[in-house]
Amino acid sequence: MSEGAALHLKGRVLTGPDDVRDELWVLGGRVTFERPSGMREVTTVEGWVLPGLVDAHCHVGLDAHGPVDAGTSEKQALTDRDAGTLLIRDAGSPSDTRWIDDRDDLPRIIRAGRHIARTKRYIRNYAHEIEPDDLVAYVAQEARRGDGWVKLVGDWIDRSTGDLSACWPRGAVEAAIAEAHRLGARVTAHCFAEETLAPLVEAGIDCIEHATGLTEDTIPLFAERGVAIVPTLVNIATFPRLADGGAAKFPKWADHMRRLHARRYDTVRAAYDAGVPIYAGTDAGGSLPHGLVADEVAELMKAGLPAEAALSATTWGAREWLGRPGLTEGAPADLVVYEADPRRDVRVLGAPRAVVLRGRILPM
Repeated sequence: MSEGAALHLKGRVLTGPDDVRDELWVLGGRVTFERPSGMREVTTVEGWVLPGLVDAHCHVGLDAHGPVDAGTSEKQALTDRDAGTLLIRDAGSPSDTRWIDDRDDLPRIIRAGRHIARTKRYIRNYAHEIEPDDLVAYVAQEARRGDGWVKLVGDWIDRSTGDLSACWPRGAVEAAIAEAHRLGARVTAHCFAEETLAPLVEAGIDCIEHATGLTEDTIPLFAERGVAIVPTLVNIATFPRLADGGAAKFPKWADHMRRLHARRYDTVRAAYDAGVPIYAGTDAGGSLPHGLVADEVAELMKAGLPAEAALSATTWGAREWLGRPGLTEGAPADLVVYEADPRRDVRVLGAPRAVVLRGRILPM
């Protein structure tokens, strides 16, 4: 919009799960609920308005084989943007995507630096692969490079046992998390297995990705400590295919992955019922395509989350957790408009009527 122009969002503005307004205005790229005066040009968009969606586990600059070029990274970010995802927590990438911050037409990214994994215990070309004695130093390095997050690989298949197992000794993890916190960064970890979780939570970790190994013994620990999970259910849906591909070589691991998949919805619902914070993340950028946040919200509902809780996991609650504003007075105007009430049918998230980024209506 030109200088002196305003954008008028009219209909139902969902500023929070229990706070609905009739309209808002965008002036100078910022949200206001006060009607501006003296505007020479006003563009009106009608519909149901949400804050820009959040994908709390996404990978821009990464594909199934490792880092990608800037052109591919741009396409990934644009795909997320067009799906209404305007804020991404990038949960590990080997690519430098800082140039995206200079683009007014691409989502905002909160980076966790590059994954930190045990040597030969993760996907090739993804992570810093190190041994426990170096963990603190690498966590400090990625804490300084990231935007307030560090990503560990907490467990992976151990070829000597043929099953998932924890990657780090407890002492190394405790020291590494303490160092990240000293530097002002939060720590999250990729975890599939059951045995990995309690030591990480007791060491002070802030979040667990996937969290398929949660049980009735560890869920109360997560709830008590306020440790969040990002279940990435659209990724967990691939477990049977992965298990089939590895069953001949690692039958124990394959059976384990199938069991984790079979109880995935029960696991997430039990965590929700216990009060564990849950946020929506797709794990796009590895083997999965981008733009899947609506599918992930639908999966959270299949797991038993009420519609407003599933929406909050990608809107109001997710933004608060990540320290980014929603639709508040003076906030950057990053929002999505839908034809119908997403609280009644979350499937509408898959078809935005309009996307507004930094106060500009984007071409659809």
